[in-house]
Amino acid sequence: MDSATSDRRPAERTPLSRSADNGLKIVIVGGFGVGKTTMVRSVSDIRPLNTEEVMTQAGEGIDDPSAVRGKTSTTVAFDFGRIGLDERTVLYLFGAPGQERFWFLWDRLFAGTLGAVVLVDTRRLADSWYAIDRLEHHGTPFIVARNDFGGPAHTGEQVRDALDLPAHIPLIDCDARSRESSKAVLITLVEHLHALSSAQETHP
Repeated sequence: MDSATSDRRPAERTPLSRSADNGLKIVIVGGFGVGKTTMVRSVSDIRPLNTEEVMTQAGEGIDDPSAVRGKTSTTVAFDFGRIGLDERTVLYLFGAPGQERFWFLWDRLFAGTLGAVVLVDTRRLADSWYAIDRLEHHGTPFIVARNDFGGPAHTGEQVRDALDLPAHIPLIDCDARSRESSKAVLITLVEHLHALSSAQETHP
């Protein structure tokens, strides 16, 4: 078994305390089928809450699964996971639904959010524009993570140009199936938030 496969195997999770003094909220957004549910599942310390439903004929003409082969279910509300940072501080993860018909839920999910991860599939970059637009509208700090679907290779500059992404916003590669890779994404977001906070303290 190679290291990549073993990295994606369910890992033993440390039980979390029943209460916490500090709860930090992070939202994972992006287009349909980019791996938001997968990322929450891979990195959560608890069994995540998923609101996935089987895609049926009722969604024909509304959902477009043609770009996501083999996908048979979809998130209809949100995914929820929890990560313990220390004994009294936890990170709450919310995965937003990707289809346009559920976007009305996003504004409520963004309330009280510390920051966000925009998960993108470089084969379908246009699907990420709405997520970035809404985060900028709410003034929510975010980073962009390119999920690995084995599609055409694009340079970081090409992705930045396509998304009109400013240079100060981190852009990293990830594999949402990997716990370590997903943790690296969240660490990058936290570091970005810390840098923004430090800059505000230096230049109030």
